Amino acid sequence: MQEMAGIVKYLVIFTVISSALAYDPDMLQDLCVANTHAGIKVNGFTCKAEGNVTEADFFFDGLAKPGKVNNSVGSLVTGANVEKIPGLNTLGVSLSRIDYAPAGLNPPHTHPRATEMIFVLEGELDVGFITTANKLISKTVKKGEVFVFPRGLVHFQKNNGDREASVVAAFNSQLPGTQSIAMTLFTSTPAVPDNVLTKAFQVGTKEIDKIKTKLAPKKS
Repeated sequence: MQEMAGIVKYLVIFTVISSALAYDPDMLQDLCVANTHAGIKVNGFTCKAEGNVTEADFFFDGLAKPGKVNNSVGSLVTGANVEKIPGLNTLGVSLSRIDYAPAGLNPPHTHPRATEMIFVLEGELDVGFITTANKLISKTVKKGEVFVFPRGLVHFQKNNGDREASVVAAFNSQLPGTQSIAMTLFTSTPAVPDNVLTKAFQVGTKEIDKIKTKLAPKKS
């Protein structure tokens, strides 16, 4: 019970900090629950009619339990953003839960629209981000500790233990977006030309093809 109270306290702190530093546009009304079926493209989502708003628009229980990690990198991200919680529309905050298998990795990626702050629920992780001056800022973080990744910078987390780990991540955007560096470069549609990749990574076509094969989505 005491541990849960501590988690709640940190989540409240996350929300207050994220709201104070919100990057998304400021609200102009009490609420604007996302109408995800409107089919209208705006910077965010159009508002659902207030008469149709319910408590379900502000609720999500998907972070309560660990996700089942079953992939080659050993991590699973469960988002709690505006796509899962329509009531977050225009509020400038969201959360994610990240679960890691032993030695699991959340591969190098960026969030183009948000700064990220993680709170370690269980385990111990090696985390870091790279500045535009190509400097690595890294640290080992343990249960109860916090680390921040500035908006737009490449970053990663790796479980350095032999048991499962998990974190809660807070973002100052309702939909921060994620670009995984490897997936973006090697599995885009249309594909990035091989001659761009071979020159950028100073390798041959065979190496590029091997990476693409490994990263290709598994067919069901």
